[in-house]
Amino acid sequence: MTSFAGRRPLWRRLPPGVVPAFVAIWMMAAPAHPAERVDLELVLATDTSRSIDESEARLQREGVAAALRHPDIIGAIQSGYHKKIAAAYIDYSSRNFNEIIVEWRIIDGLQSAAAFARALTETPLTFGRRTSISDGLEMAAQMIESNQYIGTRRVIDVAGDGPNNHGRLVNDVRDEIIAKGITINGLPIINDGNFGFARQFNIEDLDDYYRGCVIGGNAAFLVVARDFKDFARAIRRKLIFEIAQSGTGTEAKMQNLLHRIVQTGRPHGAYVYKRGCDIGERLWLRRFYDPDNY
Repeated sequence: MTSFAGRRPLWRRLPPGVVPAFVAIWMMAAPAHPAERVDLELVLATDTSRSIDESEARLQREGVAAALRHPDIIGAIQSGYHKKIAAAYIDYSSRNFNEIIVEWRIIDGLQSAAAFARALTETPLTFGRRTSISDGLEMAAQMIESNQYIGTRRVIDVAGDGPNNHGRLVNDVRDEIIAKGITINGLPIINDGNFGFARQFNIEDLDDYYRGCVIGGNAAFLVVARDFKDFARAIRRKLIFEIAQSGTGTEAKMQNLLHRIVQTGRPHGAYVYKRGCDIGERLWLRRFYDPDNY
């Protein structure tokens, strides 16, 4: 009969270095914190390109802050199954200038919404160069995929006053992101106040551009802001629709009915922007390189 008396434990008989390596691998594989379930993972992405001046940038920040404090938003959040959402906020222009303004936070009521709004308005404004909606979308999607939340829905809410003119083509990035199950909603801002340099890159049918080239995914939609002063109204309305889509009960059903009535988005494959999704890139090339061929 084999006797095990006096034999060393298995882990003591392994070659030196194997146990520490195994422990290190196990610790790397184990999540630091269990994922938290929420009704919605939402990245708010707002334009801070050269066409946006300080007052307009502030109107965007204050508009989002006011919307988050609004009773209708709080009610929409608390109507959800989990009664909470995870939200983050970024300023985008182009890859080297994009900034995370508010990291991921849970919003589950007035107090947490007010804290998010306060962090947003107290953080210094940022300003970048060019307009790369595609860079902003890629950054937002990466944030969603790497966070510690599991959302019933995952949404990027992108606002801006002009077409993509830098980085990858926005419709290519859009298609990759919605294939991951992330919805992109839009808030085009009609900025007729642009003068000089920035005005050269305006397009008068920015809402059609957002419909055809930017938004996409399950129940994607857009809400148009008539100008920057109208941004607060537009973002509040938009957030109610986005949050209520994840809700339950009578209030959510009413919000979804309202959303269908005012739906302004279309399935991304059903509409081809009449001037092409590269209109912003071509305007840039025309201005700086070869006016006769673009």
